[in-house]
Order: sequence, then structure tokens, then C-alpha cells
Amino acid sequence: MAKAIKIRKGLDLKVKGKPELTISEVSNSSHYSIKPTNFPSLTPKMVVKEGDKVKVGTPIFHDKYRESINFVSPVSGEIKEVVRGAKRKILEVIIKADSEFSYESIDTNGDTKETILKSGLWPCIKQRPLDIVADYNKAPLAIYVSGFDSAPLAPDYEYILKDKKSELQSGFDALAKMTEGKVNVTIESSAKNTSVFSSVTGIDLHTINSKHPAGNVGTQIHQIAPINKGETVWTINAIDVARIGTLMTSGKIDLTRIVALTGSEVKAPSYYKVVIGAKMADLVKEKISTDNVRYISGNLLTGENVGNDGYLGFYENQVTVIPEGDKYKFSFTEGWMAPGFTKLSNTQTFLSSLIPKKAYDIDTNTNGEERAFVLTGQYEKVFPFDIYPVQLLKAVITNDIDKMEKLGIYEVAPEDFALCEFVCSSKINSQQIIRDGLKVIEEECM
Repeated sequence: MAKAIKIRKGLDLKVKGKPELTISEVSNSSHYSIKPTNFPSLTPKMVVKEGDKVKVGTPIFHDKYRESINFVSPVSGEIKEVVRGAKRKILEVIIKADSEFSYESIDTNGDTKETILKSGLWPCIKQRPLDIVADYNKAPLAIYVSGFDSAPLAPDYEYILKDKKSELQSGFDALAKMTEGKVNVTIESSAKNTSVFSSVTGIDLHTINSKHPAGNVGTQIHQIAPINKGETVWTINAIDVARIGTLMTSGKIDLTRIVALTGSEVKAPSYYKVVIGAKMADLVKEKISTDNVRYISGNLLTGENVGNDGYLGFYENQVTVIPEGDKYKFSFTEGWMAPGFTKLSNTQTFLSSLIPKKAYDIDTNTNGEERAFVLTGQYEKVFPFDIYPVQLLKAVITNDIDKMEKLGIYEVAPEDFALCEFVCSSKINSQQIIRDGLKVIEEECM
């Protein structure tokens, strides 16, 4: 049954650099990358070696412990380099791309699950608890899809998917075959009558009215049907649902993304069509206004700093470019003594709180370093779960598994703590702590 969800807690970060609703093409990169580190808990096993020729959809590596989960090449070309770290851990696979792409053929007449596994699109499906690539051997109680993204400068799913209604329907039909439960989709309340998801059949369409993190699928699951120990649900990005639909209807492996290039340092923020794993330098070429900037694959709160020489992450539909922050500022207009008209604040510390609709030019400065972790009540104001966030983090830090379970570790993912990390006066890296806690739970309890 559809629900109208209303939550009070959260925070919208108003930042300069919102993308215009235009889509442009980007020239193909000469090199592309697939990074096992994009997939938590994955132990990759290579199935190709340096110098091998590959097509779009050729398996590059698979999960050592779940060999049916393939991670495939997004382009055709040659395996240029397998980058390894300590203990020969595979960090990255670099592919030199052909000028014209050739594709692996996929038979879509068989079992839906097997088709998605062979295509390399299975990693698009994650599971809760643990927030890792879904285990195809465990049938989910339900599947959850967030129909929008509420993160800072997030891409507009309605705009990206406006011409993909038939692909969405096919994708949701495929998902419905893999669960005996419901396929739940949540959209913004304001888009209830105009959303591209309104015409999709076979789903439970929910609405939610709140600030970020209302668009996080974890927030939506918590409001619809919280996860208990021993239960498993699957999640998938709405854009990847359309990608699965394209596979099921045409047999084509679509590994392109429409990426929102955002941030205050972008000359003309807008959307660009690129292939997964594209080189960042090719995407941002001649589009950045200054040199001293940070290139983030993802959004301000959860994205990864990849640098100009890095690559677009597997799950990312957004690239954010913001200024690198100066370590210290002493001027009366910008420093700690200034009244704060140019500073974003969650409290009323600065006079900027008198201008609620102002968009800010945020840099990377954390304005402090890690210090004692104390109870301040800051987390609870932006954390819309019926969970004690600080107590859960402390249980993870002390490796107290019993407390972790009692305090809700099975319900959360690192992105659910991104706002807590942003407002934290102690500068605690909450997202990494939660990831470490989930790793402990996977090893000890699953």
C-alpha cells in the first residue's frame, strides 16, 4: 500500500553550481577505468590479463566468492594496466579504448536473473543490510528504488528519465520477477501527478515530503518497512532500472550515463553523456574556471576525491567541482572574525542564517580537525531515523557487536550518516566508521 511519508529532520545545503537542463555529448576518453574499490567487500578475481582485447560487456573480473557476479568492460579495447596495491590487491583496471565500440551479445530469452548477471549489470543492485552488491542466492523481501536524489546539486531524475518510460516499465517488470515482495518507489510529494513513475505499473508508489536525506533509499526503507536482523532487501538506482529495461527489451548493454557536472567552479553546469569509468580530465576539459579545485566523483557529501587524472565511479551520476579551501583565513571579510554572510551554517552562528534562500560557494575547508566526540544534539537534528546515531557510532568504534545490533546497524549505510558528518563539530568521519561497522557485521554475523 502506497504511503505519504512526512519527516521533519534533515538539511538542504544550498550550494552554487546547479546544472542547467541541457545534455551535451563528450568526446570518448582514450582510457577508462573499472575500480574494485567502488564495490565494498568485493574480492576481485581477474579473468583477463594485460594486453587482452575486450568488447563492451566482456567480463574483466568477478567476485571470488560469488563467481556469477561479473564486472564487465564499459568499452571495447585493450587491457592496458592492472593497478595493484599492497599484497597485490587490485585497485584499478585501465582499458585503452577503441575508436569504435564492439559489443558482446546477450541472450535475453532465459531467466531474468541469469541475464542480468551475464550482462554485468548485477552490481547495480545492492542489498541492505551491509550496503554491498546483492547476493543473488538470497531472495529479497522487497525491492526499493528512490525516484529522486535530494543531495546537494543532485541530478534531476525526472529530466534524465523523461524519454525512458518504456525502459523503466521493462526494468521494473524484470525486478518484480526476482522478488515475491513489493517493488517500492518513492518520489517527491510535489511530483506526484507529473512524475515519470506515475505511469509505471506493478510498483507501490510512495511520496515523501522533506529535506535531504529524504532522497536516500535508506531513509525511505526506514519509513516504509524497517529492516530487522535476518531480513534482506534490495535497492537500485532509478536510472539503473531503465538500464536493465534496455537490456531486457533490446539485448543491448548500455553502460553510458547522463552525468550532472556541478559546482561553483564549473563555467556552465549542465548534463553530459559519458561512458561509465570515463577519465575525469576529458569530462571537465575547458569547463572549469580556476585551477585550485577538487574533482569529486559524486556529490559533496558522499563523493570521492579522484583528482583531474581520476575516473568516474561506477555508481555516480554526478561530478562536483569546488574550490580547495585555505587552511587559515584571518581577514575581517572571510575569516573567523567575519559576521559570516558568505558562510553556510546549520546553526545561527553566522548572520547568513537571516538569508535562508542564499546559495553558497562552499570549499573543502573543514574549519577544524578531529577532536573529542561528545554529545551535542547536532546529529539528531538532521538524522531522520528512529535510531541514536552517536551511540551507534560509539558502539562501532568500541567494536561492541551486541550494541551495534540493538542500535540499528542493520538499517543504515554510510550515506545515511553523511549529513551527520557535515554538521559534526568534532569532525568525526562518520561514514567510514559505519562502513567499518558493516564490515564487522558481515564477517561476524552474516
